[in-house]
Amino acid sequence: MGLFDDVKAALGPAKDKVTDLARQHGDAVQDGIDKAAQLVDQRTKGKYTDKIHAGTDKAKEAVGRLGQEGRKPGEGPQAPTRTPPQS
Repeated sequence: MGLFDDVKAALGPAKDKVTDLARQHGDAVQDGIDKAAQLVDQRTKGKYTDKIHAGTDKAKEAVGRLGQEGRKPGEGPQAPTRTPPQS
């Protein structure tokens, strides 16, 4: 087993924990990313707005991917919900 395999094996439990957190609290994490980006943008007086938005978008996509990892299609909070017909 090489060094890369050792690192991968050691990080496996951490990835599982992050995936679980993304599933449970993905919306809160994305709100935090937005708030942090807004604060940084204000502190830099808009000088890096485009780069901040690009980084924010990538971070939110990563959280979304982690939150969906291991789920079956249609499973989870993004699944379409049906309301039963009213009689």
